[in-house]
Amino acid sequence: MHSIDHSKTSIGGIGRDRIAALREAEAEIFRKGRPKSEARVGNGMAGFLGGVPMHWMTDWPTPFPILVDSAKGALITDIDGNRLDDFCLGDTGSMFGHSPPPVARAIRRQSGRGLTYMLPSEDALAIGPLLQQRFGLPFWQIATTATDANRFALRVARAVTGREKILVFNGCYHGSVDETMVRLIDGKPVNRPGLAGEFRDLTRATKIVEFNDVAGLEAALADRDVACVITEPVLTNSCMVLPDPGFHDALRRLTRAAGTLLLIDETHTISTGPGGYTRKHGLDPDLFVLGKPVAGGVPASIWGLSEEVATRYAANNRVKEPGYSGMGTTLSANPLQFATMRAALEEVMTEEAYAHMDRLARRLDAGLTAVIDRYQLPWHVARVGARVEFICAPGPLRNGGEAEAAHAPELEAAMHVALVNQGVLIAPFHNMMLISPATTAAQVNRLITAFATVAARLAA
Repeated sequence: MHSIDHSKTSIGGIGRDRIAALREAEAEIFRKGRPKSEARVGNGMAGFLGGVPMHWMTDWPTPFPILVDSAKGALITDIDGNRLDDFCLGDTGSMFGHSPPPVARAIRRQSGRGLTYMLPSEDALAIGPLLQQRFGLPFWQIATTATDANRFALRVARAVTGREKILVFNGCYHGSVDETMVRLIDGKPVNRPGLAGEFRDLTRATKIVEFNDVAGLEAALADRDVACVITEPVLTNSCMVLPDPGFHDALRRLTRAAGTLLLIDETHTISTGPGGYTRKHGLDPDLFVLGKPVAGGVPASIWGLSEEVATRYAANNRVKEPGYSGMGTTLSANPLQFATMRAALEEVMTEEAYAHMDRLARRLDAGLTAVIDRYQLPWHVARVGARVEFICAPGPLRNGGEAEAAHAPELEAAMHVALVNQGVLIAPFHNMMLISPATTAAQVNRLITAFATVAARLAA
């Protein structure tokens, strides 16, 4: 792998002055194209902390948030009438497009029949077998977010193993699960920088090693005090890191040898195929989590257990003192989730849809790579199924430490706004682009052309 450029005068091989000039010019173009949005949200939205309903709405690189009027398929329209080809897709929440027709029909059908009542509906009868067939594990529970699902699955892992610690890989992302908010800095495990109000040393209950480091993983598991390893099959939500050949085989072998459970979080890597990376590559987790897109954009998540884990958990429940398990929320497993999840699994997340997504993702990968090569930029492209990222550093990357060093926030922010001004929206934090079943070849071509225009300006 090439070394990453840490020059003080350049970022990703581009001079800082040129990046700043691009950011300033594109910010002005953005403002001029959105007078209504600027008037309404340019100084914050009344009544909200920080001027927005959720703090990450101000983390986008644009001068102020895009105020959306509507979204359909792979297209967003703002209140100023600007149309954006949407490759962010709610950072995977709308990975199958905005308001897929089967999901929209399910919402309309269920909306007059009750939205939550803490009891199953007939749709729930169909979902259990669908989850078994799709993802392989025999037993499932419904939650509202992947954070919830991961938290509950880790509780089960601790309950059945009698162990306190979990293990994560540096650079991981599993929602806002507290124990996963750790990082390796100068080789030492620490709380992830920037946490708000966290007063505990999270490393007391969490071990952390680098992704693809088999020797480090084996050493960390040797004390036999780790209840569960939680990981994505591919590191995402950062600069994407793919597994080395044989890494997942080693991960499964070492966890079994240490009596440690393995939790695979497919919330982002469901881009790989209908059964996720797990089914396509034959992984064999003890616990499985999928959130975000599983109900077509309606908040929902699932977590599954193997036969062995379910049996051990049932035995634990028979001997533990009675009382609330601490797992579950009142709005989880509501009939709206059942209706939309069934529609998504049966009619949206199909083999045909994934074939379309994969074909266009390959086209995007090749197109972006060709632009990078044309302008001799020290960048690369990574892909897992329908999920594509351009990374402003040489690659491929092998672990979270390298991914952190490859991150180029100033450059990425400038490019993001420049792409928006050409009618293309990508994810704001890590240059992620998703292909949905609704995405067209023309949209992919426009993204490649817009990327080439920005690259030419930076490389001039």
